[in-house]
Amino acid sequence: MTDLLHPTSVDATSIAISPIAGAIGAEIHGVDIARPLDERTVAGIREALLRHRVIFFRDQSLDHASQVRFGRYFGELTYAHPFDDAPPAEHPEIHTVDTRRGVERYGEEHKKRLSGYDAGRFGGWHSDVTPAVNPPFASILRADVVPGIGGDTTWTSLVSAYEALSEPLRRLADGLRAEHRYGLSYGGAATGELRERIDANSLVAHHPVVRVHPETGERALYVSPGFTSHILGISPSESRRLLDLFFEELTRPQHTVRFRWRPGDVAFWDNRTTAHQAPRDIDPVEIERVLYRVTLLGDVPVGPDGRRSELVEGRPFGADWEVADS
Repeated sequence: MTDLLHPTSVDATSIAISPIAGAIGAEIHGVDIARPLDERTVAGIREALLRHRVIFFRDQSLDHASQVRFGRYFGELTYAHPFDDAPPAEHPEIHTVDTRRGVERYGEEHKKRLSGYDAGRFGGWHSDVTPAVNPPFASILRADVVPGIGGDTTWTSLVSAYEALSEPLRRLADGLRAEHRYGLSYGGAATGELRERIDANSLVAHHPVVRVHPETGERALYVSPGFTSHILGISPSESRRLLDLFFEELTRPQHTVRFRWRPGDVAFWDNRTTAHQAPRDIDPVEIERVLYRVTLLGDVPVGPDGRRSELVEGRPFGADWEVADS
């Protein structure tokens, strides 16, 4: 196995990989992802993604079209976001990450929600769109406008978190399933038009608590503080205690990498083995921060027992998604 502590080249391509944390994360050098890529370079990037779970490209010059083209090297792209009914013109795959958009649409109600929804021990941590029965396999996020101070994003390895559990806890987790529900992190703050939008586009799925990666065979602790409501088949108090234990493990610093954004930077992460946390050190409304994301079509998760996730409400999330009117 390649030494994780030193830069490497992959598959004899011109790209170089520099790991930046012990359990997760690497920077990729020597490639301009705004330009067309050859098959060997694409294969090298995909291998780096599987190995390091989140990879970063500095100082890129992507626009909407080239971001979409880059994403399509790795699979089919989904629609922008289950709730986003206004993606950029001619680019329905692009989701704009800018909290001010929500405030403009939902007003003071949304501003108050943003000020409180990240509260709590595990606030803000999530994997993308896990309430769908087929969550995106990967996400690609590029920075356009970022603050001069603060605004970092943190990722955690769900594989490292699973492996850190004791063997009896791993065996217990292997047999559990949990409900993932959209709107959970909003709590009672989602009212009015926002509540109507969530209800009109309901997404609920039952996933294994431990997901087997379809490409590597690794096991990941597949729970999401932002979306996992409860573990099935046990009492509410047991569910809360177990989820707190799992959430505490996946947010431990030794499983994480923190990324300092600059305009033009790109992050590409495997959504099947990671969770991430948006910035906690800036005001999400007062500080301008604009990024653009595409997500890649995912498969249905499978647990160690071979059982697939089950759709409870909504429909699979893909390129043909249409946001229902609230």
